[in-house]
Amino acid sequence: MKVTVTILGLLCSALLHAQGYPNKPIRLIVPFPPAETMDLMSRLIGAKLGERLGQQVVIENRPGASGMLGLDLVAKSAPDGYTIGAGQGGNMVILPHTSRNIPYNALKDFVPIALSTTNYLAIVGAMNAPFKTIGEMVAYAKANPGRLTVATNGEGGFPHLAFEHLRVLGGFTFTHVPYKGASAIVTDIVGGQVLTGITSIATATPHVKSERVRMLAVTNPTRVALWPDVPAAAEAVPGYESRGWFGYVAPAGTPRDIVLRLNMEINRAIREPDVWERDYAKYGKLVKDIGFTPQ
Repeated sequence: MKVTVTILGLLCSALLHAQGYPNKPIRLIVPFPPAETMDLMSRLIGAKLGERLGQQVVIENRPGASGMLGLDLVAKSAPDGYTIGAGQGGNMVILPHTSRNIPYNALKDFVPIALSTTNYLAIVGAMNAPFKTIGEMVAYAKANPGRLTVATNGEGGFPHLAFEHLRVLGGFTFTHVPYKGASAIVTDIVGGQVLTGITSIATATPHVKSERVRMLAVTNPTRVALWPDVPAAAEAVPGYESRGWFGYVAPAGTPRDIVLRLNMEINRAIREPDVWERDYAKYGKLVKDIGFTPQ
């Protein structure tokens, strides 16, 4: 009898917990600067999630160290469902293998909530660079070892490893120039500090359209509808492709009923018609441009 009463008490407690959540705003930590792909996606989905939950979802940007600083904050937050984080393949999968000082354990310190999107990257070059195509860039790098400077959003992050993969398959060398965020990459390419950068389509698109930088290639295995005249990097380096993903996590120990509620509402938010219509227009169609794919 005592065991039965205890089990019923636990079930009732969990039910009440689920029914009462959320009763205050939820903080969504984005470990990159404003206006980058992850930030745009999180604001889009966060607004819809807030509507569905009846509570505001507050976006808090905590950039630095290829996303490690923001995710470390999430990992150390109370596991109560009121602090969640935006993660991606670079800081959740790659960094644990490339950084000696990663402050969190990606497998133990988080519980996954939902996978929201998949994407590819853009390789861009300065307008006055000594190459105008991805093939010419590879040839330049081979003929001038170490003189190809390549900017990414951080040492050991997804863009860095994506370009390293291109280097290995292409048989060339380059000098890596890491930045805190993607916005500074385009600024320094335009300013002549670096020749090339690899960044998100969302970051690159407005600068390519204004002819401040040149789109050399996309890391998708084939050309994409948004840029039909831009080659896939695989056209110059056969066999190459590099695609990533974005998703959401909570601190380990977050109650399962809360995780399931967030998973359900994020997936519903992604599929709401006006996410594909009104909000595409609101964000200048950047969400559509980056190859947004519901999961």
